[in-house]
Amino acid sequence: MELDSYLKTSLAPSTAERYKREIDLFFLSLEKQNIDPKTASYNQVMDYIGNRRKHYKKASSLSCVLHSIKHYYNYLILIKQRKDNPAKTIRLRDKQSRQIQLQDLFSSQELELLLERKERYPMLKNRNKVIVSLLIYQGLTNGDIKNLELKDLDLEKGSVYIKSTRKTNARTLKLKPNQLYWIMQYLSIDRPKMLKSSTDKLIISKLGTAETGEGIHYITETARHLFKGRKLNPKTIRQSVIANLLKSGHDLLIVQAFAGHKYPSTTENYRQTEVEELKNKILKHHPLG
Repeated sequence: MELDSYLKTSLAPSTAERYKREIDLFFLSLEKQNIDPKTASYNQVMDYIGNRRKHYKKASSLSCVLHSIKHYYNYLILIKQRKDNPAKTIRLRDKQSRQIQLQDLFSSQELELLLERKERYPMLKNRNKVIVSLLIYQGLTNGDIKNLELKDLDLEKGSVYIKSTRKTNARTLKLKPNQLYWIMQYLSIDRPKMLKSSTDKLIISKLGTAETGEGIHYITETARHLFKGRKLNPKTIRQSVIANLLKSGHDLLIVQAFAGHKYPSTTENYRQTEVEELKNKILKHHPLG
């Protein structure tokens, strides 16, 4: 497998192209010093990153350099031209703005609290537990849930099928026993009574029509008091589920398949090192923070 092909199989096309440019610059710099990139040491990689820091002002650009180099050495390991990755343990301290703020996400125990919400309308109790459980156990998006159809459920096998979207792959996920109970109660008792117009959509709004997504957001909005000062919505719940799976030791590719991410690099964004976790805890709980 060529390096170009390797990058394209694990990264988005634009990212693969950018990483290849950075790798080419890495090659050029080391070759000027009569250093073979294939045999470069940890210190030589660190020296190169230090030099690139002088040229790149944005932390995100420097992060791209590091990840490019890591991918290059992972490639050499794959084709058996090297046994180790000299950049594997390198971590940047440069502050950068990230879309996923890992320190603000929710633990599995915190997410379970959402199932204990008190319902204003008894008819919606099972429906809302179905919605919340799909958020906190399967990490589904608002769109995933509102687009679920009755045919996507396989109660005999205890699974749910999630359709592909522009950003995610299709996948079949296992349901938990308590979810199956709520789903069966909802389907056999509540949904038939709620339904006002014919639809194959699984989730019905309190008006008796197919759920548009507003009801899903409402459920999370009414639970924000449990986590004051933190952003609770379907997106941060999904991010928390993915981050918690990685934190508990699940393989990156397994989590990628679970989340439906098209590229491993997307899933990698949810990984948090022990050092980063400790730093975030200190920043969060320090009296002067």
